[in-house]
Amino acid sequence: KKFGLDSSMCNGAELNLVDGFIHEEFEGVLHQRYNEMIPRVAKAGYQNLICFSGNRRGLTQEAGLKQAVKALQPLVKIAEEHGVVLQMELFNSTVDHPDYMADSSQWGIKLAKELNSPSFKLLYDIYHMQIMEGNLIENIQENHQFYGHYHVAGVPGRNEPWHNQEINYPAVMQAIDRTGFTGYVALEYVFTEPIKESMKTSYNEYIK
Repeated sequence: KKFGLDSSMCNGAELNLVDGFIHEEFEGVLHQRYNEMIPRVAKAGYQNLICFSGNRRGLTQEAGLKQAVKALQPLVKIAEEHGVVLQMELFNSTVDHPDYMADSSQWGIKLAKELNSPSFKLLYDIYHMQIMEGNLIENIQENHQFYGHYHVAGVPGRNEPWHNQEINYPAVMQAIDRTGFTGYVALEYVFTEPIKESMKTSYNEYIK
């Protein structure tokens, strides 16, 4: 804080990526952990706290959605009281996170509509959603009100978002900007170049 730095996304309340809000057996421990973490995030002067759906393990999308709504509703109310936003990350389930439930924007949007709160948003990971859906710009333009944070990486490989991968990041960034988004777009990729030079090039030539 004293150096003017912010934490764009806080974590530490989640169990892991696979045991999440779609399973009733984890509801109690998740409530305990998020009840403790939400006030801590607010007290530290931050806003965003990540969460995950978890893996299906045979659950239908409808059953997972119903349980996620039930488990998240009381936490969203607490988040509202503290000015904190719970952000559920969307992953791909074909390459990196097999069996993950929140692997489509439409499932996440259904959840966000059910919760109907400014304290619940989707973390739209552009890398993951390119793999699962494509059609990035239209999706962002039509559904931006449900997205509270963006992650960036190149496809394939999850490396630098440069010209040697398939996403046209300058165009995607322009689309995000046109929605009036004022939050964070975070670089989350595996470096193939020295970190400092890689981040500078990514920001200045592809993301800025």
